[in-house]
Amino acid sequence: MNLTQLRSLVAVADAGSFTAAATSVGVTQSGMSQALAALEESLGVKLLARQRHGVELTAFGERALDHARAALLHLEAIRKEAAEATGEEAGSVRIAAFPSIFATVLPPLLRRFRALHPGIELVVLETDDREVEAWLNAGAIDLGVVLNPSPDSDAVPIGQDAWVAVLPTAHRLGRRGTLSFAELAAEPFVLATGGCHVHARTLAEAAGLSLADVRMEVRDWTSAIALVREGVGVSLVPESTLPERRKGLRTTRLDPSLCRHFGLKASPVRRRSRAANLLIELARG
Repeated sequence: MNLTQLRSLVAVADAGSFTAAATSVGVTQSGMSQALAALEESLGVKLLARQRHGVELTAFGERALDHARAALLHLEAIRKEAAEATGEEAGSVRIAAFPSIFATVLPPLLRRFRALHPGIELVVLETDDREVEAWLNAGAIDLGVVLNPSPDSDAVPIGQDAWVAVLPTAHRLGRRGTLSFAELAAEPFVLATGGCHVHARTLAEAAGLSLADVRMEVRDWTSAIALVREGVGVSLVPESTLPERRKGLRTTRLDPSLCRHFGLKASPVRRRSRAANLLIELARG
């Protein structure tokens, strides 16, 4: 067996035909057919069954495919670790964050990293903040942006965002310099979660309050702000999510103020690669 044969088996399984598989690997169709025929001969068992509309793996072929994929993954891991050991700019970093982070603190950090380390691949995944924590604990990602990390956490602080009240222009509280959370919570309310478990309702509960009259509940901050503009109610949103054009809106800070904090955290169960360490060091700087 050789790498060409293993890559050919995986390619055919993924593509479902010799023609498409050969194109994806960059060899001729006849060359791929010969490689797979040689693999079958060396094993003494059929791996593929030609069908009218393509090719399918036999039962043994499916089992062999699992081993082929694993072998190629291990070989890639060896290549990456060798590149790291020699100081070569290579490897990849899997990083996850929740939606509003992608519009605020994360893009500038990733742009700087790409400029400094163009040979390192960044795989960026979007999910909710609780899923980020779950993926970190499962080792599914290298790094994650976590919300409100505990003071004793090893998360690297990368930013913060104040919570602000958003009201329709004509609202009776709109001209106030500051508002208490209790005053805001008593009004007809548009609740947005932003894909996070920390939002106006949970913040109110933590303060011993409740949102008395929730008129609408949405996920997206932009949707909540649009509904406030239409007079549906008031809302509480992160300051970074406010639009540049605020016609029809008034914004007011809370007294006492509330902020959410962001931290870049490494998976506690995944081996930390040199590429991941480089991103953490950049965040610390």
